[in-house]
Amino acid sequence: MTISFRQLEIFEKVARTGHVTRAGEELLLTQSAISMAVSQLESLTGAPLFERSGRRLILNDRGRLLLAEAGGILQAVRRLEQRLQKNGGELTGELLVGGSTTVGNYLLPALLGAFARMYPKTRVQLRVGNTRQVVAWVEEGKLDIAFIEGPCHSRGVVAVPWRDDELVVVAGPDHAWGMEGGATAEMLASAPWVMRERGSGTREVFEAAMDALGVSYSIALELGHTEAIKNGVASGLGVSCLSRLAVHRELEHGWLVAIDSPLALTRSLALIRRRASFRTPLVSAFLDVAQGAWDVAGCDGLAT
Repeated sequence: MTISFRQLEIFEKVARTGHVTRAGEELLLTQSAISMAVSQLESLTGAPLFERSGRRLILNDRGRLLLAEAGGILQAVRRLEQRLQKNGGELTGELLVGGSTTVGNYLLPALLGAFARMYPKTRVQLRVGNTRQVVAWVEEGKLDIAFIEGPCHSRGVVAVPWRDDELVVVAGPDHAWGMEGGATAEMLASAPWVMRERGSGTREVFEAAMDALGVSYSIALELGHTEAIKNGVASGLGVSCLSRLAVHRELEHGWLVAIDSPLALTRSLALIRRRASFRTPLVSAFLDVAQGAWDVAGCDGLAT
């Protein structure tokens, strides 16, 4: 008996989710079918691949080794399926989509939902990271297409404008800036800023805007997640600069306050793909949905 593609697919899903039940829900299989596939794979490899902790399955060193190899195999087969997909047939296959934090959390879920409704036999996996991470994943072939909010500095990736976005300086509802109606360059320089880590597109746009204004600034606290930044600012830890997409609800409810400033904070969100990559029917369909959702200009620049 040899290891099958389906066994590797199930193993990967269990490894990513850590739960038989959750893996079964995502693959539309019963718990018993998932458990049987894992048991068969462990029998074929000659040793356990997971440590059991209650209902949670945690990869051991053998499991991590297999996952690293299985990921490449599964990705290669899925890409082959996409390349062989005929334009005239019903669209199937799996698309690997990435998004930098703001885009991935606040725009892509709706876009992926629209795509799934239009093409129910396809699957889309979404991976979210900061802009630098997402660009690296595209370069490494771990993503088919991605959406970023920061500048792309890679020569191996082609980027085209997707839609505009605006950053906004925000403070807590009791912050003095809210009472004064805005912040001058001198006030921006003396503020304790709560910002994303380096590699974040939002951080890079903020730093470029501050440099263009000739303002020195101090980052008091770096946090890796936008939600943590919003909560910290609302609690009075400092001020921040975030996408209006990310703080729309907080501004609407008065949990945060938008601060007028002399900073130029408009940016362009971009679609990126590997340079000279093959544009499959699945990728083309996804680009069409993205273009239809927000009237993307220049999407054809991603074709090869």
